[in-house]
Amino acid sequence: MTNAQVTGINEPGRRIAEQAAALLPALSAIRRDIHAHPELAFEEVRTAGIVAAELARMGIPHRTGLGGTGVVGMIEGGRPGPTLAIRADMDALPIHEETGLPFASTADGKMHACGHDIHTATLLGVAEVLRGMAPMLAGRVALVFQPAEEVLGGAAAMIADGAAEGIDLALGFHNHPDMPVGETGFARGACLAASDRFDLVVRGKSGHAAHPESAVDPIVAAAHFVSQVQTVVSREVDPLRPAVVTIGMFQGGATYNIIPERVHLKGTIRTLDEGTREIAGAAIRRLCAGLEAGFRVECALDYRRLVPPLVNDDSVLDRLLAAVTAQLGEAPRAGVPSMGSEDFAEFARLVPSAHLRIGSGAPGRADKLHNAGYQPDEGCIAVGVQALSRAALEILA
Repeated sequence: MTNAQVTGINEPGRRIAEQAAALLPALSAIRRDIHAHPELAFEEVRTAGIVAAELARMGIPHRTGLGGTGVVGMIEGGRPGPTLAIRADMDALPIHEETGLPFASTADGKMHACGHDIHTATLLGVAEVLRGMAPMLAGRVALVFQPAEEVLGGAAAMIADGAAEGIDLALGFHNHPDMPVGETGFARGACLAASDRFDLVVRGKSGHAAHPESAVDPIVAAAHFVSQVQTVVSREVDPLRPAVVTIGMFQGGATYNIIPERVHLKGTIRTLDEGTREIAGAAIRRLCAGLEAGFRVECALDYRRLVPPLVNDDSVLDRLLAAVTAQLGEAPRAGVPSMGSEDFAEFARLVPSAHLRIGSGAPGRADKLHNAGYQPDEGCIAVGVQALSRAALEILA
């Protein structure tokens, strides 16, 4: 590599770093405004309005109302080339905030407990950096601000409204409080799990608790199902292929001495490959059929496939990792997959994609996502701006 080439690579990186640092106060202010006014899935009207206003201020053409409240801005490069999408999610969670921060949620029972406010501010920072470097890009950057990730429906809704049309590659990212600010990470291949869910209503025949022979007890049947369904993972799935089946709700009965008419269960299934996903779904359906035969109950199963596994494309991931390493001076840390789910998988199913983990852990804290006390370190915004801006610059070189 010649000295000229080194200078050509290092100088944009220096500019990105300086601009990210300069932007951090303004981006933190935007993040705090969004944090104080959280909006749940498909309700992100105010947040989308902030995004659209910022894109308009920057002179970036954009479309609104995609997938309900989604926004897509477009930065045109100086030369022809592919279109790279960078996606951030915008929705909050139905959690009552308990941080005591001066910019804590003003909406009872709603909180940005997953850091989507951080993500939105980060992508706005990327927009500010890349608009000034647009002549260096061979292609276009689509800035995708997505609603409703928490219910795993926003990506599909945006795609249905045309948000993925013309996109050739995509990058996603998420803050990680288990890593300190300045550190980044990844998992090769399937990095996040497919998510399916089911509602099961077990219907029996109500009666007096003292005379069970004249009733059909759905509680006993449903309890048996809870025990049986654990064998899907332990006895039907390849031990080398991760899977999780969890019952999150068991609801039935009202008092001590009445056998109820019905029991309602809710569950989730997480898998890292489509074959295991099919095995788990088929097993649950078969167990329901066996429940009907063995316990004389009726089972109404509503089984829904939500999102596929999020699979990193090696060619995109390798370019992302090289760019982040060059920009931050430290290679992203290789990690293991998570059985959590992320509907960026809908974009990754359509085009080659990669997902970056960005450390957000504050010193002296041990925060967890989806927690009422979650307090990420805002320094992760500047790190994300640097990493993603440099990645776009290198991928569209």
